[in-house]
Amino acid sequence: MRQWSRRAALGLGVLGTVPLLAGRAAAAPEVTITDFGAVPGGDCTRAINDAIAARSAAGGGRVIVPGGRWHTGAIRLRSGVELHLEAGATLLFSTDPAAYLPVVLTRWQGVEVYNYSPLIYADGEHDIAIAGQGVLDAQGDNAHWWPWIGSGQYGWQPGMPNQRDDWAALERMGVQGVPVSERVFGDGHYLRPSFVQPFRCRTVLISGVTIRNSPMWTIHPVYCDDVTIRDVRIESVGPNGDGCDPDSCENVRVQRVTFATHDDCIAIKSGRDEDGRRVGIPSRNILVEDCVFLSGGGAVAIGSEMSGGVSDVVARGLRLPFDPALGEASNSFVLSVKSTSTRGGYMRNISVSDVDCSAWTYVPVEVTFQYSGGTGGTNYADVSGIVARDWSVRGPCECPIRIRAVEAAPVHGVDLRDLAFAQAANPPLIQNTTDVTIRDVTVNGAPYQGAMTGK
Repeated sequence: MRQWSRRAALGLGVLGTVPLLAGRAAAAPEVTITDFGAVPGGDCTRAINDAIAARSAAGGGRVIVPGGRWHTGAIRLRSGVELHLEAGATLLFSTDPAAYLPVVLTRWQGVEVYNYSPLIYADGEHDIAIAGQGVLDAQGDNAHWWPWIGSGQYGWQPGMPNQRDDWAALERMGVQGVPVSERVFGDGHYLRPSFVQPFRCRTVLISGVTIRNSPMWTIHPVYCDDVTIRDVRIESVGPNGDGCDPDSCENVRVQRVTFATHDDCIAIKSGRDEDGRRVGIPSRNILVEDCVFLSGGGAVAIGSEMSGGVSDVVARGLRLPFDPALGEASNSFVLSVKSTSTRGGYMRNISVSDVDCSAWTYVPVEVTFQYSGGTGGTNYADVSGIVARDWSVRGPCECPIRIRAVEAAPVHGVDLRDLAFAQAANPPLIQNTTDVTIRDVTVNGAPYQGAMTGK
């Protein structure tokens, strides 16, 4: 952790080669999707994928999406290629599930499965990028994709299909160890795909674009090494509309990203329960820097699907502004470390510093083993090294700090320093912790002295 933090403090790029990718692509040959037959208003899926495949086969380069509105289905990124959206360009993704067949290997809420292709997908590639000033729009809404959650809030009505039976079946397969080759969903099923998913990839860059209206999780790298996401805007207000979910990834940098989401803005994951432990790939060395959080669940969340382990996360320079245009929309948590009694795994060395929050938050600092009522087991996560320093939380909150560990699995090493909570309805709650440091913490203008430990 100290080595990683020192690199971050020095401002060194985590990903030695990723920032060079766009530059290399710019120097390499470029093609435009119109060179391969793309026509505004028509189905450009084949043209886009042919252009990407051709540039990759030729050694790499840029595939240009020019200004205009272009319709597409599933896009498959290939090694050495940057998909570049010029200013004024919008890729509109089909809302027909058949446009995302055949199925591909993916992860769905932490369980491996063959399912609809993510809208933009890469498997086993290297040196790939999505960049530019354009827009990626999945066109998810209460008539497309979102009703599959099975909630009237998102357009579902009795008699309409939903994901409940499929999710129950997949979760059961994960618990029972059903071979992944037999976990085939897709056509005739209702598990919504992620929007952008590099899978088993190395050296990934997503830069500059706006990404909107995802069916589910928006940017979801899985089993990747060296990922940079920077200067991106994510607008995802549908169900499970997470902004960025590094899932069993290492060496990830999320920088200068603006989030306006329904669910967690950033959620660091590593698999769910038995299936996550079977895969056993942790997420580690994650840097979140200079990001803005307009709405969502947790600004920075760890879990809840984290059975493969999460460690060495540094988040700093977080801004949660009050925006009158959003009404009551805001973030429920600044830092949310969440698990259940069945997850196992570990969450270690999580540091969040330099937070400026003028918006409403429910609980700015939350550590819980009871996420979504998950209390039906005894396989608790090992949680240690939680650091929060230099926070100014001026907006109202219900409880400034809530650490609810259990006696069988106390949280070790909590360091809370230089934190100010101006409008807290209730005092901090800290249960079943060891090695707690509280220094220069104020609640409603008064110093908060004691580390309350126990049940």
